[in-house]
Parts: sequence; structure tokens; C-alpha cells
Amino acid sequence: MTRALIALLSGLFFGAGLAYSGMSDPARVQAFLDLFGQWDPTLAFVMGGAMLPMAGAWVIKSRLSAPLAAPAFDLPGTATLDRPLAIGAILFGMGWGIAGLCPGPALADLAIAPGDVAPFVIAMFAGMAVQRFVPFPSQKTKQAGA
Repeated sequence: MTRALIALLSGLFFGAGLAYSGMSDPARVQAFLDLFGQWDPTLAFVMGGAMLPMAGAWVIKSRLSAPLAAPAFDLPGTATLDRPLAIGAILFGMGWGIAGLCPGPALADLAIAPGDVAPFVIAMFAGMAVQRFVPFPSQKTKQAGA
């Protein structure tokens, strides 16, 4: 129950922050990504502002032996920048730039404008489903290391 409550509160804070900051507005995101046109730098401040509490969270985490609602921390095992990660990041960035949406803001927008964002969310979930059935190089690496 505690984990579900923490997940609910985290999701509510995240969604509210995305909506309030404008990160769920595709036009604002596209203006931020338009470096050679009418660039809107405001989202850089949103991202920078998000890093401040996260830095505090890392300090707190370093003093804890385990999180409040789990037996251990679940952190990534590697920080290697490999080809699949780079290609995935490029594809993600292309989709973000074209649509002005990425997964977090898209889900937050379902509460605000479900008709506008539903096609994106359906396509996003379809892509996630394909990922489960198509053997991508990064999955082979994970399976070999497991």
C-alpha cells in the first residue's frame, strides 16, 4: 500500500509539474527545440529547476541503506553510452521534436485534452508493444548480463 501511495503522489506531482510548467504543451516544446527559429528557452529553466530537488534526493539517498517503500534501491547497473542507446536517444528526440510530446507529458495531457493526445498515446503504447516482440540489440545485452 505504501508503494502504491508513493507512486500515486509522485505521479500527481510529476503530472502537475509538467502541466503547470508548460512541458505538456507541444507548441512550447517545439519552440524550445527550434534553435534556429523562434527559440523559447523557458523549458531549459524548467529542466534546470527539476535538477535541484533531484540533487537533494541523491544526497538523501546516499545516507539511506534502502528506500522507504522497498527493500533495496533499484539503480541502473551501467552507464555505458553504446550504439543502441545513442540511436534510441536520437529516435526519441526526433519523435519529441515532431510531435512536441514525450511519454510523461502525453500521459499528463490525457487529463487535459484526451482527444488531442490520444493518437500519440496509442502509437506510443503500440511502439512499446513492438519492443517486447522485436529483438533489439540492447535487449540481447540485457539478457546476456541477466
